[in-house]
Amino acid sequence: MANHKSALKRIRSNEKKRVLNRYQHKTTRNAIKAIRLATDKAEASAKLSSVISMIDKLAKKNIIHDNKASNLKSKLTKHVAAL
Repeated sequence: MANHKSALKRIRSNEKKRVLNRYQHKTTRNAIKAIRLATDKAEASAKLSSVISMIDKLAKKNIIHDNKASNLKSKLTKHVAAL
């Protein structure tokens, strides 16, 4: 266990950040799944811009890699266009 006050604070703040990052990542994954399961093109294209925004936010905060974000956005856009 940590001995310094700053180390204890770092443990607490890391845990808060971890929980928030997991929540945001899981929410984004669920939104991506909803787009992939959508059969209506209008519905999927309406959700696409918000999901792309979520993906960009994850990449900006280094929760996911920039290249992974680009690949996800590209594949989702192709999927919606093909509907």
